[in-house]
Amino acid sequence: MLPHEFWQELHAPGSFDRSGPFSGFYPAELDDRRQLRLPIRPLSDGQHALASLIINQASFAVLDALAERLAAKLERLGADVIVGLPTLGLTLAAAVAQKLGHARYVPLGTSRKFWYEDALSVPLSSITTPEQAKRLYIDPRMLPLIQGKRVLLIDDVISSGTSILSGLALLKAVDVQPVGIGAAMLQSNRWQAGFEAAGIDWQTLVHGVFHTPMLEKSGDGQWQA
Repeated sequence: MLPHEFWQELHAPGSFDRSGPFSGFYPAELDDRRQLRLPIRPLSDGQHALASLIINQASFAVLDALAERLAAKLERLGADVIVGLPTLGLTLAAAVAQKLGHARYVPLGTSRKFWYEDALSVPLSSITTPEQAKRLYIDPRMLPLIQGKRVLLIDDVISSGTSILSGLALLKAVDVQPVGIGAAMLQSNRWQAGFEAAGIDWQTLVHGVFHTPMLEKSGDGQWQA
């Protein structure tokens, strides 16, 4: 597949063999068994790789389907407001909020506006941009929308878990405890250790549309789950 062809189409259940080995793409399976071809990104050790999702490059049809499936999982939680994590999580959060019938959502950000308060920020790191030191902010004008409310925290992908944990830390600083966390993709299981170290019950809190495993290089240079 050409790079720009990924994330553009959902395929019928069983379209691709998910037993491996894999070369070029990994066929992720949604909770309704439809499949989405994701590019394989080798890690720095050369022996492991992950399937990748960049949701703001997805077709509108794929974004709509992922938002619909995630909204269906989160609807029972009865959230008052959706909070989205930057950067790519904002794309999904807006779509999920619309699916749940909300008129708006609350975006967190990494750009400090002049009226922001340093006390309403926490450090932020990302697996995709680990060298960039950032801070995660909430606009102080948005506090009345989330304090005392049932809040859902949304990101596009949970991978290392650092972004979600930063979001939780920021919400905790303003006395908000989310009733749920949502993501399109749960990428491997690495993020679970960080949640457990923080004493967070991820098994009841975290909801994803699909899960992708850590891949290992096989003897023929392909990838195996």
